[in-house]
Amino acid sequence: MDSTNTNSIFAEYKKVFAQFKLRGIDVNAIHASRCKDVEAIVEASKTALAGVQSLAQKQSDIVRATLNEFQSFVTRGVQSEGEPTANASERVQQSLHKALVDMQELANTIYRAQSDSVAVVTKRVAERVEELKAALQPKT
Repeated sequence: MDSTNTNSIFAEYKKVFAQFKLRGIDVNAIHASRCKDVEAIVEASKTALAGVQSLAQKQSDIVRATLNEFQSFVTRGVQSEGEPTANASERVQQSLHKALVDMQELANTIYRAQSDSVAVVTKRVAERVEELKAALQPKT
């Protein structure tokens, strides 16, 4: 499908603007700038997707480890024929501590994904400001 190709979309706009031949407007510069904007959005989207995938993988790993630990805990309880194990409260405390550590790790993953995506967009905004400054300078 040709309409989703960003180069062809921008090429069509470039043709339209070129027909008018407006004095003082650099169609090529506008085209290049818009292409950079789209590329920045694509990069930010890829970064956000990678962050979401990383988060999903970590959550899956945490659930798997927790279920394995729970299964091990239940197996030991059944093997002891219903008698409480001596270190049951210690195991519960360790499990709670591990859950808190896992929650912190997930929060850090979310923060990294968001900050990476924002950094891409912020960089492009700064570049765009510089392009506008340069475009508004009088030509000598």
